[in-house]
Amino acid sequence: MDRSLLETLNAERDARRAAILVTRLADGSQTLVRREDDYSSDPLEHEFRKRFLSGKSGTVTTEAGDAFLTVSVPAPRLVIIGAVHISQALVPMAEIAGLDVTVIDPRTAFATEERFPGAALKAEWPEDVLKETPLDAYTAVAAVTHDPKIDDFPLMEALRTQCFYVGALGSRKTHGKRLERFTASGLDPALFERIDAPIGLDIGAASPEEIAVAVLGSIILALRKAPEPAA
Repeated sequence: MDRSLLETLNAERDARRAAILVTRLADGSQTLVRREDDYSSDPLEHEFRKRFLSGKSGTVTTEAGDAFLTVSVPAPRLVIIGAVHISQALVPMAEIAGLDVTVIDPRTAFATEERFPGAALKAEWPEDVLKETPLDAYTAVAAVTHDPKIDDFPLMEALRTQCFYVGALGSRKTHGKRLERFTASGLDPALFERIDAPIGLDIGAASPEEIAVAVLGSIILALRKAPEPAA
């Protein structure tokens, strides 16, 4: 591999950005396609979009011959805002599904090791945590505290940074008031449709455990089948 190409690929990995290394098998020539690139005119456009979602490498056949696509996508993350009962059920489920999970809640009575044994737990305000670990396009955010002082900032930040999933607990009335606050804060209303609220798949979930299943289902759907986020 060309050294400069390798350096570029490594830089994309370090920055948690997705890229595909295209190797033409006939002559060994290589090109790098980044997720944010405009590849709409490339014959492999559909294949690129599909593999940025699936994360799977493999050989494809083109008119110019076979090519091997080496797909590099960041490990998906889930940031849960709120150390509540739903979160207690969601953390182990999401970890089994392969997500890197962090729970954030400044309320120290909720964010305890006893309630979340072995979990990545941050008993701090989301604003402070996200300065150290910013959100990105391969992060899902689920806000479940019912407290605007805690939920609002990470939800708005998730929309600004194009997180692949943004979900918020609450009724439609509660969500309407949330959007009024977001508008007053200057957030573009065009982004609001990306919020999954009320949170989770509509499966009639009632208990915290059932709601956790519904939320995880929505996250997996967004990760694997949703349209590409805007560049």
